Amino acid sequence: MKIVLLWLWRLAVGCLVIVLVLVAIFWKNDLSKDYLRGKYAAPPSAFMTMQGMEVHYRSEGNPNDSLPIVLLHGTGASLHTWDGWAAALAPERRVVRLDLPAYGLTGASPTGNYSINAYVAFLNEFLNRLHIRRCVLGGNSLGGSIAWNYALQHPEQIAALILVDAGGYPANQATPRQPPLAFQLATIPIVKNLFRYVLPRFVIEKSIANVYGNPAHISQQLVDRYYELSLHPSNRRAFIDRMKKGTQPTDTLLIKQLNVPTLVMWGGRDRLIPVECAYKFQRDLPNDTLVIFHELGHVPMEESPEQTVQAVQYFLNTLHKAAF
Repeated sequence: MKIVLLWLWRLAVGCLVIVLVLVAIFWKNDLSKDYLRGKYAAPPSAFMTMQGMEVHYRSEGNPNDSLPIVLLHGTGASLHTWDGWAAALAPERRVVRLDLPAYGLTGASPTGNYSINAYVAFLNEFLNRLHIRRCVLGGNSLGGSIAWNYALQHPEQIAALILVDAGGYPANQATPRQPPLAFQLATIPIVKNLFRYVLPRFVIEKSIANVYGNPAHISQQLVDRYYELSLHPSNRRAFIDRMKKGTQPTDTLLIKQLNVPTLVMWGGRDRLIPVECAYKFQRDLPNDTLVIFHELGHVPMEESPEQTVQAVQYFLNTLHKAAF
């Protein structure tokens, strides 16, 4: 018995030493809001005070467009994930994008509520503040889940949906999901608490590599952006708070009730939400178009904006012709 206790004591001491070493090496303070806004909130960025947050957003392009395109990013990302699409669409369309609560320059929600319904209510208030009564709503991953749930709750406000590797359907056990490293660490006891103070840059780099189909598409500037925005005050805590809830079950049977034109886009090399889920959307949506980009990953609009936005432009042109 004494031998076992001694062994356990030594193991505990060894673990403590390892933790202290990791903390000493990888401790990282939050970056200041002023620094981050100076670097990542250049015009046309703006901030809206809403629900106790300074919501970072951009509204750009044709101000006379009566049917704006509103774009929602996924977990751990920011409005910058849509840079390529915004540049291509803005000459003719109004494009609105924002940092969702818990991410980017918006930061944590004071309530700590990151449920899908909370995001839908947040988005509804945001759109009302901008006097957007009807729009084309697009979203990637978490943003895709919010988008189709929003369309269910506010069908009169949605002219069309663009779902990019959207969340919602559970994957089959035969094709398990492979979450990014940051997602995994944020759910491990003790480690997730350290995550608030310790953040090695390689964790972000490996997480990005996980969601790209081709790691050669990843630039150091891209890694820098993800890394620095994760160090926005309160973002690490908010990330953990959202991740500890896990993937909330949603009633995917409701998807069959959506009756708006929908463009479903997917990366064929998506390891987080497998491409089989794209075919489930195609099966259940009565009015959809499915496009698979076989060489791209979970964030195809960021990995190859030039390629993916062409499908969006074709879809929007088709939508326009059908309306007149």
